[in-house]
Order: sequence, then structure tokens, then C-alpha cells
Amino acid sequence: MAVPIAVLDCDLLLYGRGHRTLDRFKLEDVTDEYLVSTYGFPRQFIYYLVDLLGATLSRPTQRSRAISPETQILAALGFYTSGSFQTRMGDAIGISQASMSRCVANVTEALVERASQFIRFPEDEATVQSLKDDFYGLAGMPGVLGVVDCTHVAIKAPNAEDLSYVNRKGLHSLNCLMVCDARGVLLSAETHWPGSLPDCTVLEQAALTSQFETELHKDGWLLGDSSFLLRTWLMTPLHIPETPAEYRYNMAHSATHNVIERTFRTIRSRFRCLDGSKGTLQYSPEKSSHIILACCVLHNISLEHGLDVWSLPATGPMEQPEEEYEQMESVDSEACRIRQELLLTHFS
Repeated sequence: MAVPIAVLDCDLLLYGRGHRTLDRFKLEDVTDEYLVSTYGFPRQFIYYLVDLLGATLSRPTQRSRAISPETQILAALGFYTSGSFQTRMGDAIGISQASMSRCVANVTEALVERASQFIRFPEDEATVQSLKDDFYGLAGMPGVLGVVDCTHVAIKAPNAEDLSYVNRKGLHSLNCLMVCDARGVLLSAETHWPGSLPDCTVLEQAALTSQFETELHKDGWLLGDSSFLLRTWLMTPLHIPETPAEYRYNMAHSATHNVIERTFRTIRSRFRCLDGSKGTLQYSPEKSSHIILACCVLHNISLEHGLDVWSLPATGPMEQPEEEYEQMESVDSEACRIRQELLLTHFS
């Protein structure tokens, strides 16, 4: 006797004929503690994401039943904050692992589409001045518009151009260039650079450099570590400080630049899919880049909602390739003049 087998159509679940939704999981049926422990965020934050992304995640189709935006968002948050498509996660919200994967893809793309809305440099003078004042309050470094650095995120070996993603430790990764403000809010995030590229090369080719070279931010500068070359808009530490003023400059520079390292640790702590504890991101470089960027968007939204960037427990340092950069003095005489003027004016 033949036994009929029911085949689950994931697209049917996601989009649905007649656009009815599967609402097996109700936010109002669980506690805030459960939501934070399982999905990483409180109820009101999740409701905000539903309002923000709901229209994008509710695309009508000719299929019969769909997974609601609410459920899709919970599935994605569960993956971002846990780093795996665990069976218990899908069971908790009533969908299969395959459907969870599709939910993550949908929510990721919806967040990436809104990246420029949440990750950007301020433009009005009052906000820019406030940005500088916040940085100055940290260690007395004037004129700072942001701190910049790179961080690696491990990915699986791609099918093509394999060696371009192999970093100095022999691991496949993406080298992500980011800038943040004094609170840890990301002002720029470029998450697509191959792991084989050193930080200085990433910056050289980045959109960030084009943005600052146009002199849109001529009244201030970024702070970067010694893996970058000194530029008129990028102040780096002195390789061998000699005078008391140079030591004070380097100390203020280090204390201020440390904000980006703390931000990287916080993002890794909140979004465990990026920290390597559950293995590498099992996606193509392009999809992995989008997942990283989606997490960056969520990071900034969480700060907007008062979820303190420094409140998460610290984890061990992210596995980073050791940059074997050569310490070089900048050939940009104007950049050298600006740094020397900064030393004389504020640190002598």
C-alpha cells in the first residue's frame, strides 16, 4: 500500500496564495526575557522592525499562505544572534530549517536596502560639531569625525577566486572597513573586501576615501592606526614619538581610536553569526557581505532604541590576521603639516 508523502513548499510558506499568513508564533504569548534570550532583542525593538520591514516582507504572490513578517524577522534575528539554523529555533516559531534560511535571506536583503538610511555621516553643522565634541571629551583629541579600522569575518571558501579571500592566517575571510562615532554608532561600513587585501589597500580602494578626498569633510579628520598612511583627512599615530607632545598625541590618539575596537567586540558579542564560534558564514562572499551589513544596520538601530553598545558581556578577541604592514612616513607633506600643527596647538 502506497503511503502519501507531504512535500513542504518553502515558497508556499513564505509568500502564499491569497496572501494569508502562518502565525504560529505570537509575540504577545511570550515574555520579554524569552525574546531577549532567544532572539537577542526586546519586544518593542522587534515591533519596530516589523513596522520598518513589514511591507517589503509581505510581497503578494499567487501562492496560498505566507510566513508573516513578524515570524520572518524572528527567524533572522535568531540566526544573527545565535549563528546557526538550530532545529529548536525553527520549532519555536513553527517553521522548517529550509524556511528559516529563506527568512534570513529576505530579512537580510530588506535591511541592506535600508543601510544608507541608518549608516551615514551627519551633514548638518550642529550634528557634526556634536560629533567632534563627543570625541574631544574622550581624550582631548580635537577635530575627530570618526575612528576607522578593519575587521575580518570568516567565510567558507568560495567556489571561484578562492585565493583572493585567503588572509594572512590562511583563513578565508572578508575584510570589513568601518567607521564609528564616540558612542559606537557606525558612520560607514564596507563589508565586501576580500580577506587577502591588507587594511591600507582596502582603504585606498574604498568609497570612504573617495568621499573624503572630495573635501566634503575638510574641517576635520578620521583617526586610523598605523596600518594606514597619514592623509590630510586621516590622522595616524607617530611611529617613534620623541617629545612629550608626541607622546601625549599618541596617547590621546590610542584612547580615542579604541572606540572602534570596543564597537567590533560589541557587534561580535551581539551577532554571534560573525564571531566564528559556530563556524564560518556558510555563504558566498556576496551573501556573507550582506549578512554582515545587515548586522551593522541592526547595531545602529539598537543604539537608536537605547540598547547600550557597551552593556553586552565581552567575549574573547576576534580572530584577526596580524597585519605585517611596513611603518612608513607619509609622503603627503600637507598631511604631515596638519599633524604637526595639531601637535603644537593641542599637545605642546
